[in-house]
Amino acid sequence: MSNNGTDLTTGFISSIVAILLFGSNFVPLKKYETGDGMFLQWVLCAAIWLVALVVNLILHCPKFWPFAMVGGCIWATGNIAVVPIIKTIGLGLGILIWGSFNALIGWASSRFGWFGMDAEEVSKPLLNYIGAGLSVVVNKTQDPDPEHSWVDKLSTVQNRLVGCSLAVISGILYGSTFVPIIYIKDHSKRNDSIYAGASQNDLDYVFAHFSGIFLASTVYFLAYCIAMKNNPKLYPKAVLPGFLSGILWAIATCCWFIANHSLSAVVSFPIITAGPGFIAAMWGVFMFKEIQGRQNYLLMILAFCIILAGALCTAFSKI
Repeated sequence: MSNNGTDLTTGFISSIVAILLFGSNFVPLKKYETGDGMFLQWVLCAAIWLVALVVNLILHCPKFWPFAMVGGCIWATGNIAVVPIIKTIGLGLGILIWGSFNALIGWASSRFGWFGMDAEEVSKPLLNYIGAGLSVVVNKTQDPDPEHSWVDKLSTVQNRLVGCSLAVISGILYGSTFVPIIYIKDHSKRNDSIYAGASQNDLDYVFAHFSGIFLASTVYFLAYCIAMKNNPKLYPKAVLPGFLSGILWAIATCCWFIANHSLSAVVSFPIITAGPGFIAAMWGVFMFKEIQGRQNYLLMILAFCIILAGALCTAFSKI
C-alpha cells in the first residue's frame, strides 16, 4: 500500500477510535455527583497529563515547544464553562452550540489559513464543505438533571443569555486548541522562523499541549479555592471515575493528533466533532435507558445517517 493510502487508513482508524472514546469518556462518571465541576476538571486534567507523560517517554522525549502549551490552556479555559452551560441551558443545547462552533472554527481555521497558519487544500473542496456543514447539525444529546449552583439564582432570560454566550465562547476556544501546534508545524518549514526544523509529527507536541491543560486547570482550581475561602466542594467518590474519564479523553485526543497528522485538521475536525454525541446517545439507549420511544429512535437513526454522510463526504474530499 502506498504511503498516502497508509496515512488515510491510519487517519480514519484514529478518527473512529477518537469518536468512540470521546463519546464514552463521561460514562464512568454517570452515577457520581460532580458538583460545580471545578474539582472534577482538575482530576481529569491530572489524568490527562499522566497519559501525556507516558506518550512523551515512549517517543523518547521530543523537543518541548512552550508555545504548544497555549493550545492546552485554551482548551482548559473553554472547559471550565461546561458545568455552568449545562446548568443554564442543558447539555443538549450546550453541545449543539459549542460543538457547532468547535467544528466550524477548527475546520475553517485550517481550510482558510486563519491565525497565521497555512491554508489546507483538498482535492474535492465541495465535498469538504458539505461534510463540514453536516457535522454541525448533529451535536445533540439528552439533558441531565442539573444540580443546585449559583446559576439557579438567574432568571430564565439570564440563564439563556449566560448559557448561550458561554457555549459560543467555549466552542470558539475548543476549535482553536490545535492552532498553536499547526502554526509551529507550518512555520517549521521556513528558515527565518524560530520554529524552523520543528517536528511534523503531531504526537511530538502532546506533552506540551497536555502540560498546558494541566497548568491552566491547576491555576483555575487554585483560584476557585481562594474564591471559596479555602472551602472547595470536593467529591471523593468521583476521583477514580474522573481519573478514568481523563485517561479515556487523553487517549482520544492522542488519536485526534494522529488523525490531524494523517488527514489534516480540515478533514479530521468535521469527522471527529460530529460522532461523539451519537455515541453518547447510544450509551443512553442501551446502558442507561435514558432515550426511549419510537420518535427518539427515528431521530437517532436520522442523526446517524447525517453523521455517516458527513464523514463520507469529508473522507472523499481528501482522496
